[in-house]
Amino acid sequence: MRLPIPAVLLVLAVLPLVGVSAVEGDKDKEKGAAALGLLKAIDDGFVQIFEKVAPTVVVIDTSKRPVEDDDDLPGGFEFFFNDGRPSLRDSEKEAGPRAPKSPGTITRSEGSGFIVRRDGYVLTNEHVVADAEKITVRLKDGRTFPAKVIGTDDRTDIAVLKIEAKDLPTVEWGDSEKLRVGQLVCAIGTPFSQDYSFTVGWVSGKNRTNLLGPTSPTILYEDYIQTDAFINPGNSGGPLFDVEGKIVGMNTLINGLGRGLAFAIPAGMLQEVGQQLIARGKVQRPWLGIRIQALADNSTLRAHLPGVEQGVVVLTVEADAPAYHSDLRPADVITEVDGVKVASANDLQKLILKKKIGQPVQLTVWRAGSSMQIAVATAELPVEFTKVANAAPSKELPAAKAETLGLKLRDGKPTGAQVVSVAPGSPAAHAEILPDDVITEVESKPVNDAAGCVSAIATGLVTKGNKGILLNFERRGQRAFVIVNPHLPTLP
Repeated sequence: MRLPIPAVLLVLAVLPLVGVSAVEGDKDKEKGAAALGLLKAIDDGFVQIFEKVAPTVVVIDTSKRPVEDDDDLPGGFEFFFNDGRPSLRDSEKEAGPRAPKSPGTITRSEGSGFIVRRDGYVLTNEHVVADAEKITVRLKDGRTFPAKVIGTDDRTDIAVLKIEAKDLPTVEWGDSEKLRVGQLVCAIGTPFSQDYSFTVGWVSGKNRTNLLGPTSPTILYEDYIQTDAFINPGNSGGPLFDVEGKIVGMNTLINGLGRGLAFAIPAGMLQEVGQQLIARGKVQRPWLGIRIQALADNSTLRAHLPGVEQGVVVLTVEADAPAYHSDLRPADVITEVDGVKVASANDLQKLILKKKIGQPVQLTVWRAGSSMQIAVATAELPVEFTKVANAAPSKELPAAKAETLGLKLRDGKPTGAQVVSVAPGSPAAHAEILPDDVITEVESKPVNDAAGCVSAIATGLVTKGNKGILLNFERRGQRAFVIVNPHLPTLP
């Protein structure tokens, strides 16, 4: 059954008719009866939706050994599964600190999932089953089965489980791309061990990204559906579905209890990742090897690059990645991918993920006041890749040959200007430049040695003034950039 407009609006529309039916004539009684009939139809509709979807939903019990506390998760957004204690930082402010667990204690946690194939394949969140020593899946009819993990993908927080059962009821997929803000959606899960809890709300937003921050090791591919359907710990891995009972997402994140801020992985991503995990136990993805941000979200760089209105800023280029072997540089602004305009990191990510591994991609890039074309061939995203290391500087560095902005520099090998030391409190220190970094460009122009770097910075101070100086650098193989504000005082 599909309701033509949100049910609450219908209820508000018919309630006045119910009220006047008792005091007015026969026509009002007829209207009141019609209104009550409509309310009953809405009521029956929600019951039918629940009865359709609930048999496809499972309760997932896991046994785990306790891990280190998760207070280092950024941004206040956290995963939500139920282990018998408050699992969100904000709830702990009211409930008090968690009681410590002994290292050998086995803890029990509950999450949710849903059946996607009749022969026992179940989709859930990766964080629900991560580090589990034992996993049990319980069906709506009360049957329980031991489950094994077929594959997990920590970059999307999706996992596939397998139970030995046949002829199981399966979910019906909806089209998350066609989902509209304001559309009515429902959820089923196991909040605080309350099995098969059913809640209703609306789609509050789409394409939500950067919820865990750009440096989070947990999620790299974000395209969340936001909903105000009531979600709590234990709903993790459970379905978000429309009024036809079609799955449009998987509930995954919340921000504080009772805030109406819940987020779901869209069905399109679930199907693509789930199919790969079932087929080969892992997910293969193309990548360029860049960290990116919408130009609109980087006001400092936007002010530094007049002439480009929108695009995606290259923050860093990973060591030995496909982009590393191209002419793409940090601080470049990608405006198009194969002729398709991009305005956000999510736009670019979606376009790249549609490419085949090894396929050439033509990027339109804005750099130093002009537009250019740069070709990059995708490669398969490795399980691990070289990251910037905030490692201690070399114990011994040659004497400096030049100094500027609180930087002592020497000639780089084979080129560039290597940082020997950074004065505490200096403009360079505020920009988080580290010893051993090698400055390769100043204002998008290559520098060959320490003297050339100092000269280029001096020229930049004259031409850029209060906008800061753009420095490209390499740190342990990774390329990045900073904008140094020369007007910050150096502390004594």
